[in-house]
Amino acid sequence: MITKYGYDVFFTIAAVCVVIILLALLFIEPKSYRYSIIVVSLAVLGFVTSFFRDPERITPKGENLIIAPADGKVVVVKKIFENEFFHADVWQVSIFMSPLNVHVNRNPISGVVKHTRYVKGEYFAAFEDKASEKNEQMIVGLENANGKVMFKQIAGFIARRIVCSLKSGDTVNIGERFGMIKFGSRVDVFLPLSVDLKTNTGDITIAGETILGEFLQSGLEKKSK
Repeated sequence: MITKYGYDVFFTIAAVCVVIILLALLFIEPKSYRYSIIVVSLAVLGFVTSFFRDPERITPKGENLIIAPADGKVVVVKKIFENEFFHADVWQVSIFMSPLNVHVNRNPISGVVKHTRYVKGEYFAAFEDKASEKNEQMIVGLENANGKVMFKQIAGFIARRIVCSLKSGDTVNIGERFGMIKFGSRVDVFLPLSVDLKTNTGDITIAGETILGEFLQSGLEKKSK
C-alpha cells in the first residue's frame, strides 16, 4: 500500500520511469544501453515504491501508553528544558529515520491538538543535535487526561518536505496516521519527566507499535487523590 501523503511524488516518478522504459525499448540502441536504462529506471521505481510504502500497524492497548510516532533508530535520550509547550524539564527522545524506513508518522497518544507551529529552517544532517533547533520542522503539542506529549517532525539534509495534517483543536487517536517526512530525517518526542520511560539510545522503533513510555497515573487516579 502506498501512502496518500506520497501520491504526488510517487505517481510522477512512476510515470516518468514508465515513459523512459518505453522510449528505451523503442528507440535506444545498442541493446546494452537499452537494458542499462531499463534497469536504472526499475531501480528508481523500486526505491520510490519502498519509500512510500504504508503497512498496517497494530497499536498496543492501554490508555497510559505513549507510542513511537516514527520508524527508525533512537539516537538521543536526554533531559532538557522545553520552552515551547511544556515550559519545564522533560525527556527528549529523538528517532532518526533512514531512507530505508517507513516514513509515515503516527499519533503517539490519543488527545487534543493544543499547539502547532511550523518553522522554516535550515537543512543540517538529521542526526546532528543542532537539527532539532535549526532545521525546518513542524511542532505539535498533544494533551489528554494523563498529560502532555510534544513532537517535532524535522527535515534533514535530503528530506525537505514535511507533511502534517494536524491543526489546533483536532481530536486524534493513538496510532493513527497524521503525515510523513519525505526522503528521510528525524522526529523528536518530548515527554514529562514523570513518565516511565521505556526506550534507550540504540533501540529500533516501529511507528504505531513501539512503546516509548507510560504515564504513571491515569486521569481518573489523579482526580481521586
